[in-house]
This record gives sequence, structure tokens and C-alpha cells, in this order.
Amino acid sequence: MPPPRKITPVILSGGTGSRLWPLSRKDRPKQLLSLTHEQTLLQLTALRTHDPSRFIKPIVVANADHAALIEEQLAHIELYPTLILEPVARNTAPAIALAAFAAPEALMLVMPSDHVIANPSVLHKALDAAAGLAEDGWLVTFGIAPTRPDTGYGYIRTGCEIAPGVRAVDAFVEKPALAMATQYLAQGCYLWNAGIFLFRAETYISELEAHAPDIATACRAAMAQSHREGRRIYPALEPLLACRSDSVDFAIMEKAKRVAVVPAPLLWSDVGSWDALHDLGRKDAFGNARHGEIGKRCAGALQALNRHGMS
Repeated sequence: MPPPRKITPVILSGGTGSRLWPLSRKDRPKQLLSLTHEQTLLQLTALRTHDPSRFIKPIVVANADHAALIEEQLAHIELYPTLILEPVARNTAPAIALAAFAAPEALMLVMPSDHVIANPSVLHKALDAAAGLAEDGWLVTFGIAPTRPDTGYGYIRTGCEIAPGVRAVDAFVEKPALAMATQYLAQGCYLWNAGIFLFRAETYISELEAHAPDIATACRAAMAQSHREGRRIYPALEPLLACRSDSVDFAIMEKAKRVAVVPAPLLWSDVGSWDALHDLGRKDAFGNARHGEIGKRCAGALQALNRHGMS
């Protein structure tokens, strides 16, 4: 058998800075901030693929306004990706399509740039379970076993096992009310939708042409008329202005026939709120989480109080 094909990471970095405001803003959305570690969320995402035995150079699909900052941050961790710079945001289905048309022979791992995964080795193991099906033309996603009846996530209802560690997807479910989320947790066949996917670029393009041909046409034209400056690719504006905005879940995943899910015990968060960020932080004796400069200052102040017997 030929050796496994190396994976092309496709990192989606088109956020608008609407979450975690006012820290996250339009000119510096949360993926470009250092929130949980010294590295930014984008850098941490890219570092999960910093293994040349598994991955080749990533593609980052991003807002054109963030190009210089993204290049600067990734250069700090010695990664020099291809950047596809969107002149206008059109959600995840078109963003992934631009990457697929740029690398039509790739096996693509699609990941949001603003999520936290504390145990990336588990993701790598899940990729091993998914790779064969993805090569065979399946769209594979990765689901997280819910730990609470959360109403902030979409869910995946799992079906029968189709390969070791991989199950068919019965349905994608929108963010539920609390009572329904509680039922999902009790039933045990529902997973949180992490928005991470593995599939061949040509499979994605084929499914897009079948279920969202207008998006396929617009993105194909945008890439055909694109221009390149070094590692930067600038898709044409006019076709994307005419392209509708749609998520990959709505446009493709909910309609395709061959969709699989790998239940993965990832220590995962989409860092979607200040509460979620607090949950990720290391807590002091009073339950306060601190990070960065304020953490250093608070620690210094507490040490001073202790020295003077005032704590």
C-alpha cells in the first residue's frame, strides 16, 4: 500500500471580533489575541499541525485586512503558510471552497483558528481513524462528548459504526433549548459539533456543486481571476460580492449522504464567551483567573501583601 497522504491544514481565520468584545475587535479578533497561553489562538492552532511527518504547509483563509499580522504571528513560530485573503467575508462554505480550488488534490483538515484544544495528540489519533474514510470520499467531522447540557453549541446525532472509532452522522442539530440539550446528554448519542473537518478537496468541490452550485461557481471564478503576491492569494472581488454567505454545515454537511463523525475526547473550547475564557484559566484560591500582564501585576500585588502580612 502507498504511504498515507500528508494532510493540508486549512485554518479559517475570518473572524470579525464580535466575541469577547471589547478585548476582541474588528482589527484584532480573538484568534489574533493571546488569551490562554503566551501564543495567540491562531498560533496554537497552527502549532497543532507543526509535524512534517503528518502535515504539509498550511493554508490560512483570512480577512485581507489581517494579512500582515497573521504573517508576523506565524513567522514567530516558523510557519510560512499560503494565505488566501478574502476581500469580503462569505462564511465558512465559500471560505473552504476557496482553499479547495487553490489545492484541488489536497486532503484537507479544516479548523477554526480561534478554538482551544488542550490535548492535540488526541486530535492526531482521531485523524488516523478518519483518514481512510476521507480518502474514500467521505466528509468526516469530529465531535466532542458533551459534559453538560450546553445550549451554545450545535450537536451531531450519531448513527451506526462504519469503521473502528468512526460513526455515521444521522443528523446535525441546531443549538437546542436547555430541556432538549438535557435530553441529548442523557441519550448519549449526541456530540458537540466542533466545526473541524477532514475531506479531500475534490470531494468537497463535488458536494458543493451538487448542493450549492451557486457558491461553487462564484468561488471557482474568484480563484480563476485571483492574483498572487508571494505567498498571498487575492481572490477576485466581483464573484465573491455575488456569492451568498452560508456555513459549511447548512450548505454541505446537512445535505451530503456520506458524512461520518469521529467521537474524540478532545479538551476543547470555542472560547465563545467571557465565561468560557474564565473556565479555561488557572484559578487562584478565590476562583479568579488571570493571564498576561494583569496576571503578573496581580501576582506581584499579592506577594507584596503577603510580605506585609495584609493578605
